Amino acid sequence: MSHNLTPAPVRIGIVSISDRASSGVYEDKGLPALQDWLTRALKNPITFEPRLIPDEQARISETLIELVDAGCALVLTTGGTGPAKRDVTPEATLAVAHKEMPGFGEQMRQISLAFVPTAILSRQVAVIRDKSLIINLPGQPKAIAETLEGLKNADGSQKVNGIFTAVPYCIDLIEGPYLETNDEVIKAWRPKNAVRPAR
Repeated sequence: MSHNLTPAPVRIGIVSISDRASSGVYEDKGLPALQDWLTRALKNPITFEPRLIPDEQARISETLIELVDAGCALVLTTGGTGPAKRDVTPEATLAVAHKEMPGFGEQMRQISLAFVPTAILSRQVAVIRDKSLIINLPGQPKAIAETLEGLKNADGSQKVNGIFTAVPYCIDLIEGPYLETNDEVIKAWRPKNAVRPAR
């Protein structure tokens, strides 16, 4: 069986959820942070579908459905996951879910707890809708990278796995494109029988 030389193209939705950034009070840092990290982490050609929206539950749910329907295999959100009144991203995400993936939220909080004790206040969730994986990420660009990459020891070995390690295999299981990672940023983990031969 012959393999194409280039990895499969992938469409990724990136959603920054912030009343103030979406109304222009300050510059949005979430979308550039997501785009930068994903561009470094993946070998696949990526088409980004960026959205900058306010903290409104119905609007967030509509946006997630729209991105899934547009063929995004992965949708990452940033912002709106705390305990404050306007933080409704998890509710909006759960409202469109076909399946919940609680391991992502558990692991994100474990990683963040290594940096700040207030990580337990974060309510991020991950869900599957159709053939898309939707993950809520923290609001701060630094925390986004930490959550996705995990923690490394001083010698560069992995101390705590970042959540993105498990994303490519999850997308395999929901019949999405085969994601290939740049191992120096993040190494995807798959069972041996799910790994395609290197080209």
